[in-house]
Amino acid sequence: MPINFVKHNFNRTKKASNQSIEVEIALFIDKLRNSIWLFGIPFWLFGITDRSLAALADGYLSAAEILQLLTTFFFFVSWLYLKPGETLNSNDVEPSQYEEYLCRTQADKLRLKKRHMISQEYILPFPYLSQIYHLLNLRHLETVHNFSLNNLRILNISHFQPTKIGGIIKFQTLLDSPLNPLKIWRQPIVEVDLILHTPYTIELSIPAYNDKRIVVIFQVFPLNDREHKFFIDIYSDLEWPKPFLQIILHLAACLTLFEDLPYLRALSERRIERFFNPNLALNHESMLLFKRFVELYGHSTATTRLIEGSHE
Repeated sequence: MPINFVKHNFNRTKKASNQSIEVEIALFIDKLRNSIWLFGIPFWLFGITDRSLAALADGYLSAAEILQLLTTFFFFVSWLYLKPGETLNSNDVEPSQYEEYLCRTQADKLRLKKRHMISQEYILPFPYLSQIYHLLNLRHLETVHNFSLNNLRILNISHFQPTKIGGIIKFQTLLDSPLNPLKIWRQPIVEVDLILHTPYTIELSIPAYNDKRIVVIFQVFPLNDREHKFFIDIYSDLEWPKPFLQIILHLAACLTLFEDLPYLRALSERRIERFFNPNLALNHESMLLFKRFVELYGHSTATTRLIEGSHE
């Protein structure tokens, strides 16, 4: 018994140590990325100033000098657009929450980088809340995506676990149709994971054959009360020719988004805010993760701040 106790404590200490190292690496990368970007701005400004003074020294601008100035200015503007994405403000959350956020976003990005397949980016003319409600409502897999998923059915909710800044729900799905093309890369019945990582980031993880997976990362950022940016990143370790798999995944992502549009439009015409009231959140098990979002980031509190913060 003492030996087992020592082993348990050793494993727990080792796990905590590994997590601490991951957090430190993520923090270092985050700071390094921002520092490099900030460090580059004065150099670009110096370059633009130097080229401008050199071009105006003789009081005449040639076509070559104008082209050089335009090229330098273009690269400077491009550099500004390369500003690293914002992370959670460490002053707004507990240290443990910030560490969990970093582990889930930065460390996972490092791990998944080699498996990245495709990226898609859209600006959609619908409220941010409509997209969140849609992504966290499991029944929409059976209704909104009835065509693309070929009558996929949700059998049951097998697991739900709240986290400090989100939650994880596992549910079994059945490919009911014998001709469902999804059977090419998955079993008829599999357990799918849906994870709320942050107020902006949702992950859908689908098992494939031979312990392989397809992971879809959705990121939703409010632009104003009527528009949001929508990012889709898909990762996979399937041993298929990458260009062929990328074509299939691009088509699949486009098809599902095309199915989303009428529903999101209908939601935007309704008072979607009422669904984000903690006192009125739906209690059906298919809405457990949505209810968790409402508990953490309900419209009357944090969600409002998120939308207002996007204008600052």
